[in-house]
Amino acid sequence: MTRTILQALAWLALIGIAIATLSPIGLRPRLSMLPVDIERSAAFVVVGLLFALAYPRKIWLALLIVIIGVFGLEWLQELRPDRHGRFSDAMVKSVGALLGLTAGWVLVRIAETIFPPLSSDTHRPR
Repeated sequence: MTRTILQALAWLALIGIAIATLSPIGLRPRLSMLPVDIERSAAFVVVGLLFALAYPRKIWLALLIVIIGVFGLEWLQELRPDRHGRFSDAMVKSVGALLGLTAGWVLVRIAETIFPPLSSDTHRPR
């Protein structure tokens, strides 16, 4: 059940970023205290982390989904007259995504070391 919740949160976070990215520039949420590149990167740190936790056995698929999301959203911004997609923005977001994916992957490995999964052999009736 936890995995299902994480999967839902991962997709909702990516959808939320898509809505914010493709909405008119005046409606884009902004944390005025942070530089815009930090905001962009931090948003994808969260998405990367969630995807890594939600799909720990499919980390390469999670990486593919998140990176395609980054570059796809930058490209889709070109279709809007009030937005602009930039390769440099995509790179900043990609760095954040990779940091989040890496952190999630490491957390899963640590958790598996501390709490090893139960093998089906350990609970056989005798």
